[in-house]
This record gives sequence, structure tokens and C-alpha cells, in this order.
Amino acid sequence: MMQTVDGPVENAALPGIVGVDHIGLAVPDLTAAVHLHTAVLGGRLEHREENVEQGVVEVMIAFDGGTRVQLLAPTSPDSPVGRFLASRGPGMHHLAYRVSDIGSAAGALRARGMRLLSDTDRLGTAGSRILFVHPRDAGGVLVELVQPARTDQVGTGAAG
Repeated sequence: MMQTVDGPVENAALPGIVGVDHIGLAVPDLTAAVHLHTAVLGGRLEHREENVEQGVVEVMIAFDGGTRVQLLAPTSPDSPVGRFLASRGPGMHHLAYRVSDIGSAAGALRARGMRLLSDTDRLGTAGSRILFVHPRDAGGVLVELVQPARTDQVGTGAAG
């Protein structure tokens, strides 16, 4: 049982949450951002793909210890990441949590009154399934739920 300012909360853990999957950063210059996170900060390029539907090129950078950073660069100024950069500038775009079952996690969040940005999950990076929680319900942070692809499905995804 967890204690909050309002009293005890039963079973506060989100079903199926495994931990942080990655932090997404919106960047205006993907080449410069990749250089910073690899040559300067020591990460390694794990994955790169373009999602034409979302108008974004994304690069996943992995660090020793399992931390991953997703660099998101718009392919056009009217894409979601392009609009984000125009209004907020470069920086943190989202925080992604890995879940074992995205359907169960989404159902639990809805039951707790959280708004999701879509009714169903969609294809994400490297074949993962993704879903976003409305930032107004998550302390001003865009939260992404990520269910990684099964290994036999990797390579079919879009940016997430």
C-alpha cells in the first residue's frame, strides 16, 4: 500500500509497467544531435528510421547501463515535431515507459481517469506498439507507453 497526501492508495502500480524505455528529444539538426550524443557523450547509434506518416526521422542512441535517448527531427515544419520545435524549441519531447501489455496498461490508465491521445495503440519504433497519455493528465509531460516488438517482428516499425 502506498501513502499519498490524500491517504493510502491500494495497488498504485500500473499493471505491466517495466520501467523507462527512453527519453525523446526534439532536435532541429539531427546530424549535430547524433554527433553530440555519440562522439561527445559516448552513446552508440542503435536504430534509425523515417516515419513518413508522422513527418519525422528518429535515431535511438543507447548508453551503457541501458539508458536510451530518442532523437526526433522533423521532415517538415508542419509535422508534429516541427510544430513542437516552432512553439517550444529543442528539448524534451516525451518520456516513454516500457510496458509488457499495452492494452492492459491503457485500460488501467483509462480506469484511473487518464486521457489517452488515441483510442488504440499504433505502430512505433522498430515494430513496437505505442500510445500517448495526454500531457495535461501527466504533469505537463507527454508520456508514451511502449510495448516492444517481439523479436520476429523487429524492423517493421515507424517512429515513436
